Amino acid sequence: MEAELAGLASSAATAVVGLMLSEAWEQGRSRLARFLGRGGGEEAVAEVEEELRSSQRELVAARDSGDEEEAGDIQLAWRQRMRRALREDPEAAEELRRLLAEWEAETGKGTGVTVTNTISGGVQHGPVIQGQSFHGSITFQGPDPR
Repeated sequence: MEAELAGLASSAATAVVGLMLSEAWEQGRSRLARFLGRGGGEEAVAEVEEELRSSQRELVAARDSGDEEEAGDIQLAWRQRMRRALREDPEAAEELRRLLAEWEAETGKGTGVTVTNTISGGVQHGPVIQGQSFHGSITFQGPDPR
């Protein structure tokens, strides 16, 4: 179940960042603020809405300046925020799925945005695969890198 919620949080963060750069952002922002601020009253919703506005300004500035690392950091922050919300209330997953479906219907597209993956932390002695879903076996041709 944890992997499912992590995947949902990741999809939601991707959708949020994509929505921040779209014309549907105003409506999406309000709905997301209500989702993340639920249970905390109007003050909590207002705080989340301000966080979302701030993130959107930072994201637009990062994209305008070509700072993909900063844009990635913003997406990561929202992914972590979504994961926390889902861990605190796993029942909220269905509400978040409905919200994502509404955004997809409004924008006429899925949650796809440009994603940049960076591999770090040492020397890689073979192929590295990054992706969302892999099925079957994966075979690499070529000499042994060792």
